[in-house]
Amino acid sequence: MLAGKRILLIIGGGIAAYKALDLIRELRRAGADVTPVLTRAAEEFVTPLSASALAAAKVYRDLFDLTDEAEMGHIELSRSADLIVVAPATADLMAKMAGGLANDLASTLLLATDTPVLIAPAMNVRMWQHPATQRNLATLRGDGVAVFGPDDGEMACGEFGPGRMATPMAITGAVGAHFGPKPLAGRHVLVTSGPTHEPIDPVRYIANRSSGAQGTAIATALRDLGAKVSFVTGPAVVARPSGVAVIEVETALEMQAAVEAALPADAAVFAAAVADWRVTSASDSKIKKDGSGALPSLDFAENPDILAAVAQRTDARPALVVGFAAETDDVVANATAKRIRKGCDWIVANDVRPETGIMGGSENAITLVTEGGAETWPRMGKDAVARALAERIASALAG
Repeated sequence: MLAGKRILLIIGGGIAAYKALDLIRELRRAGADVTPVLTRAAEEFVTPLSASALAAAKVYRDLFDLTDEAEMGHIELSRSADLIVVAPATADLMAKMAGGLANDLASTLLLATDTPVLIAPAMNVRMWQHPATQRNLATLRGDGVAVFGPDDGEMACGEFGPGRMATPMAITGAVGAHFGPKPLAGRHVLVTSGPTHEPIDPVRYIANRSSGAQGTAIATALRDLGAKVSFVTGPAVVARPSGVAVIEVETALEMQAAVEAALPADAAVFAAAVADWRVTSASDSKIKKDGSGALPSLDFAENPDILAAVAQRTDARPALVVGFAAETDDVVANATAKRIRKGCDWIVANDVRPETGIMGGSENAITLVTEGGAETWPRMGKDAVARALAERIASALAG
């Protein structure tokens, strides 16, 4: 998969640095040549000797190594690789990258390079969710840096949530996708994602519990396979994917209009959790309690069925229309009925009962329902689900 590819692996100084040793092993098993770079902090977790032994290569640690710098070795290192992978990408390293700092070997390599960069973030959940880290993440995505992960889970500090570095096997898969064929080159794929917010008054709205993480991952995976992606998203909490056309909407009516404007497309993936109803006459001012116990009177109307409208078009219908079904009971039966009722080609169904941890989590467990039947996939990270689905879409369009 990676035969002959040269990977410069920058290992940041977090507890997840120990996983970088397995990552070296996985990358080499896939055929890549790996050159490790350790930050000073990384040496507190892994030794240069262990990284060197697994990589069968010299480990670089110091910007001011006179032997290498006599020939501007840091410039050569930064540009001779086919891909730079930063794993773990700590909050500190991400901040340096976003700010353009270059005060050690790792940050200097990253600033001096014109080689593509892929980072695998890993840090405490509070650090990951901090506005500064999220600003840095958005900056890096805007600069064209590929971001893989992080995963949700229990951390060494005892907290639980997003911040765990993706598994070495998954990161190796992402590296492979970077170098892989682009079977969707020249194809246009429409993806909807996130919830919609249907206003009740200026401070309240109706919505579904969707983070937008799966839709974002799908858009990214399709982009990596060469597709031109139109990404229509409601007000999701996750960062938007880079390298795609992002169309921000709030309500179902706005999403419907954006979808119509984005057509025609070769394929359409409707991952958005669109609210089923809207308030027909949202209040212009906040609705207040009057102490009487009386409930406010709200009139509702059904929102448009965007999936069915596109799937049942007689003109400009995408060759492949994929819907999603978030179910709590009889998942396969309900998804099978939905596929027929909507007129779409595939339904991606999942069980979103609270105990599954799927809604808003980093993993998914899906059943792909097609005309040929139902195919249950193993539970895996949403990035892995997205890559598998994107590859299936590419195969379907290739015919």
